[in-house]
Amino acid sequence: MEINMYSSSMLRRLFYINAAASSSVAHSSSASITSKKKSLVFWVSATVLDALFNASAAPSSSFEIAAIVSQPPSRRDRGRKMMPSPVAQYALDRGFPSDLIFTPERAGEETFLSSLRDLQPEFCITAAYGNILPTKFLNIPPLGTVNIHPSLLPLYRGAAPVQRTLQDGVKETGVSLAFTVRALDAGPVIAREKVEVDDQIKVLEVQLPGKKVTSEAAFWNGLRGQKLKTL
Repeated sequence: MEINMYSSSMLRRLFYINAAASSSVAHSSSASITSKKKSLVFWVSATVLDALFNASAAPSSSFEIAAIVSQPPSRRDRGRKMMPSPVAQYALDRGFPSDLIFTPERAGEETFLSSLRDLQPEFCITAAYGNILPTKFLNIPPLGTVNIHPSLLPLYRGAAPVQRTLQDGVKETGVSLAFTVRALDAGPVIAREKVEVDDQIKVLEVQLPGKKVTSEAAFWNGLRGQKLKTL
């Protein structure tokens, strides 16, 4: 959808909540600990990562990016060369250390989990991952893992919430921040930001097999197996 649903105001709200939660942790009573920036790991899209890089660079930021998790490299373009995911490439372009960009095939890989434990992240944030995270992953950050989900949870849990919202013709949607649990998008909701669905919100950027679809009508025609029409 041609709308930045992962807005900076929601992210700022998340960081405030994180800071408040960390102050209640028993060992945080030490002044030297409370003054330290929180170590966060991000498993997000390039759009979200851009906002997080900018927020972490602010003088008043209370967190630092400890690591980034993304999909493994894949063969793309005409030469079929192995290339990093858009998220990993964006992080590299921003000068983020390559040894702190993890690309596991599965979140439950012990090598990946061991590296994550070594970093001792206090908090993890995910967006657009699409799979249920294993308990071994969720147990690592003491403050938990939060997912950025493009719907007003508990509505439209699971995959393709934006597309299903448009299909149902709803007049209001939004983005939610919710703690991650083993059940899909079923954790406690921290915050929500609403977006009105009007005539200006029409364009989808989705990928059907072999075709890039850039309109709502084309998406639903393709999803139903119909021939894509020229719009």
